[in-house]
Amino acid sequence: METALPEDELALIDLRAILDWLATPAARQPEDELAPLHAHLTALRETRTAAHQRHKVLDLLYTRTHSVVQKLLPDLTGVSLPLSRRTRQTVRGMQDVLLMVAEDYLNTFGDLDAHLIKGLRRPPELTLWRTLDALSTHLTISDYAAAPSSPGVWLQMHRAYQLALANGVADNAVRGPGRTPRQVYQRALLVACAQPASFTSHEIDLVIDYVSRFESHAALVTATEDMPDAAHFHVDPDRDAAPVSAARRPPPPGAMCLDCGPLAQLVEDQIAALEAGKSAIDLGLPEDAATPVGLGVLRRLAHYWGHAGKRRFTRRRQSYRAVMCMGLPALWQLFSTEATEAGELTSWMVTNESPDGYALMHVTGKTNRVSPGDIVAIRTENAADWAICIVRWALSENPEHLEVGTQILATRATPAILASNAKAAAERSVRQSVLVLPQLPPIRPSETLIAPTGTVQSDLRRMVLIIERENIELREIMPTHLDEQTSSIEVIAFKERDPN
Repeated sequence: METALPEDELALIDLRAILDWLATPAARQPEDELAPLHAHLTALRETRTAAHQRHKVLDLLYTRTHSVVQKLLPDLTGVSLPLSRRTRQTVRGMQDVLLMVAEDYLNTFGDLDAHLIKGLRRPPELTLWRTLDALSTHLTISDYAAAPSSPGVWLQMHRAYQLALANGVADNAVRGPGRTPRQVYQRALLVACAQPASFTSHEIDLVIDYVSRFESHAALVTATEDMPDAAHFHVDPDRDAAPVSAARRPPPPGAMCLDCGPLAQLVEDQIAALEAGKSAIDLGLPEDAATPVGLGVLRRLAHYWGHAGKRRFTRRRQSYRAVMCMGLPALWQLFSTEATEAGELTSWMVTNESPDGYALMHVTGKTNRVSPGDIVAIRTENAADWAICIVRWALSENPEHLEVGTQILATRATPAILASNAKAAAERSVRQSVLVLPQLPPIRPSETLIAPTGTVQSDLRRMVLIIERENIELREIMPTHLDEQTSSIEVIAFKERDPN
């Protein structure tokens, strides 16, 4: 008859199995590490052992998890939506192990930090920093994948930060400057306030880089009655949600708010300096910030952080069909010939609408070209005309699901060729297919162009529009200002050039 082993011996066997796996070389493919990590974290939860032993093993699993995730994160830059099944599985695997590590640190916070390890008490800020770091990385993966975070992540973030405040360690640096619990928490809040669903995965890189450089210009403050709404975001620690603009939901007196006003002003000052000819490096910015795409990201950050406002129109729930044509080349062809290739059109369901836009859910057709900031044309089943729209956000919960939010720019467009009339253009041979949108007073007092990003440069101020109708029409124009700039298109206001 076999004798059952005591619980403490069984615990040692389980811990030894985890340590033996940790001692083995990492798998060639980082994603192959995710399933064993999940299994060992689950086993650690079920193992009854001393707090200091659990702490040591959890630290080792955290280090392995952090290493694996950092190797896999670059693969999420440039992904198309919706994600493939394989990529989605990797995303979920990363997020699951990060959430498990954070929960284990948080749920055993008092036990871990009450014990001496090699004669030294474990710093509580280290536990809370690692908790916040794991949860912040979980949210970053959601931003790259344009997917909602797992339930409970924001609640855990708020709880960890409140514990840091209660223990007086929110500003204690962990192994180097710039690594305090407050900074990790504040950076996650800033990225969330920037509406990450409105950026492509490439642009998310620049947003995260910018926040890591300049997050100290924002501050967590206590709400007051006379506080301006446009640049403040209310943080509710009892809700599993990101910060909400104070303009949309006024915070109760005494609530915690993130003041983004000084940071938004800094972005605007940096944009002005870049446009005046200063280099990005001199301003402490990444080199990509001076590109058209980078400037577009900075403009949106300044808007989201400093000028958040209420919705102009009420949304109405709907359920009817629409077709969508995606991308400037496809739209140019559509409005040139009033026809398009069958593969260019995709089928969608309108889920809600307002006078200035639609929210749509994908039904059929290829969607690998749709991304935030791109231009699309939408025709509903009840309308004969196409609505020219810009994609404001995109979300995808699984490989079969994709939702987008769009803003209507116009209901008419004229295809044209834009040719530069500047001396510097002789070498560049600048000729672009563009769409001309009509005036729409008082919202849009002048005509505008939809052109590829980077079309308008500082030395290309005089341009010629070539429009084919019954006759060839030539119009010499001058850009007056840039209404919008994304990684795909520019919306440029222009006027006729005075011949004198």
